[in-house]
Amino acid sequence: MATLIDRDRVRKLLEQAAQLVEVLPAKDHEAEHIPGAINIPLKTLTRKTARQLDPDRPVIVYCYDYQ
Repeated sequence: MATLIDRDRVRKLLEQAAQLVEVLPAKDHEAEHIPGAINIPLKTLTRKTARQLDPDRPVIVYCYDYQ
């Protein structure tokens, strides 16, 4: 279930070994990304591509939208 969280909660979750997934297009991720983030572009996000994530750890999904 998706839940909106603020920056402080993100930091706390990352300290507790959460996985940060940026769903930006690969080109945007290469240009600028949060250190340590896993890139799985939204258009390619499937059960198969999500297998690289640890199902026992929380996942934070992030997308930066210029608009």
